[in-house]
Amino acid sequence: MVLLAADGVAIEAVYEPADSDADVTHDAAGRVPVTVVAHGFTGSAGRPHVRRAAAVFRRYGAVITFSFRGHGASGGRSTVGDREVLDLAAAVAWARRLGHRTVWTVGFSMGGSVVLRHAALYPAGGPGPHTSGHADGHGSGLADPHGPAHTDAVVAVSAPARWYYRGTAAMRRLHWVVTRPLGRAVGRYGLRTRIHTSDWDPVPLDPAEAAARIAPTPLLLVHGDRDPYFPLDHPRALATAAGPQADLWLEPGMGHAENAADEALLARIADWAARRAPGG
Repeated sequence: MVLLAADGVAIEAVYEPADSDADVTHDAAGRVPVTVVAHGFTGSAGRPHVRRAAAVFRRYGAVITFSFRGHGASGGRSTVGDREVLDLAAAVAWARRLGHRTVWTVGFSMGGSVVLRHAALYPAGGPGPHTSGHADGHGSGLADPHGPAHTDAVVAVSAPARWYYRGTAAMRRLHWVVTRPLGRAVGRYGLRTRIHTSDWDPVPLDPAEAAARIAPTPLLLVHGDRDPYFPLDHPRALATAAGPQADLWLEPGMGHAENAADEALLARIADWAARRAPGG
């Protein structure tokens, strides 16, 4: 399936029904929930770790995976977490057009920052559809032109708390890939990721500030204590900003994002969402 983000970028998306033998909680109308998976930078809907996560989440309902702009078979170029919020909104709106009443979002790394901003910018009962095409960077409520695009629960795995972080060697390498012409060539040909050449303008809503605006939507923050990209002050800062409505899981021995999330952790995440999401 090809979705169009609000600014017209074509987004590759895949819908998979719940496993036939899944023990799924249905809503009053007999509908199953759906998980929308937001991958990390250089990922895509077809990457093995994303497919593994989708297989686990299908035990709990339907699943939508998609490729952010500049990744996989999607069009456009990656803005490394800025306009990607429009891609996620298109996927969530598609889930609701398919008839799902309960939708939760699970994002990894860059996708984790995107699900936080998405939940802050697309609140339930927000303003009506519009076609301005860009989620403003300062947190005014938005809706997707294709229909309601709010989420009922949010899970951010290995997400940063602030932009422009360069405190680890892994993040310094990532900034080289994103900001230097040679780095972007490596991204395109070596990592199969097409990266935009323009700086953010305006700078997107900070992840911690977004976390502070998500309540009362349930929020789960998951982070490994061996994450080579973002140390533990990031999830703790997000949890502090979000307040008591957020749950924080610090996972011993876990590295970074979907590559480090094993099936047991993915199942725990899905179980949390099934218990916390309204109607789930």
